[in-house]
Amino acid sequence: MNIETGFELCSNGIDYHEIIECIVSALDAKDPYTAGHSQRVSEMALALSEVLGLKREEVDKIHVAAHLHDIGKIGVPDAVLNKPDRLSPEEWEAIKKHPQTGADILSKSRHLNELKDIVLYHHERYDGKGYPKGLKGEDIPLGARIIAICDSIDAMTSDRGYRKAYSLDYCYEEIKNNLGKMFDPDIGLLALLNWEKVTAAIQCPLGPGQLDIPAGSMYTFREN
Repeated sequence: MNIETGFELCSNGIDYHEIIECIVSALDAKDPYTAGHSQRVSEMALALSEVLGLKREEVDKIHVAAHLHDIGKIGVPDAVLNKPDRLSPEEWEAIKKHPQTGADILSKSRHLNELKDIVLYHHERYDGKGYPKGLKGEDIPLGARIIAICDSIDAMTSDRGYRKAYSLDYCYEEIKNNLGKMFDPDIGLLALLNWEKVTAAIQCPLGPGQLDIPAGSMYTFREN
């Protein structure tokens, strides 16, 4: 997928595209049940952001954040991450730390730092019952609200050790039934109205290794 924006991920001899690709590949290798998950979520987030009519820079920011939204799972023990059965309460608490871990990782980079809040809050719920902070409604960053929908779509339509994937029809109804609860009602409704476009990554996924961030292009990170 070709993205023409004002940002160059290659600067000062550092190719940040390659770094992002390596990070995502490392996470896929660690968690075989969700291999390709970040790729599909990023494609859906890109499509949904475009449907919302966001400015190009904001679209690209959300797109990259979606690629990295689960990077904090690198800090989750393999025994928990790859457990084939349902998690115990203690194991679930370990999983719930991954947004904070991911935000902490991104905060170390002046180029990726501004993505940290999107990553930190992508498991918040519109009704305030999510984690890690229990943010509610529009207090949740826009990018996080978009990724929350796309993340849930891919999670439902992917096989897990304890269950088979649900159909896209089932997923559609779950998103519909959770508008205003788990999901931003306006963004969720637009996702439903543009279902085929938003879920194209699931219906026609890229092959292994086909990361869709082209080298040398992205939005302009602010220098802080």
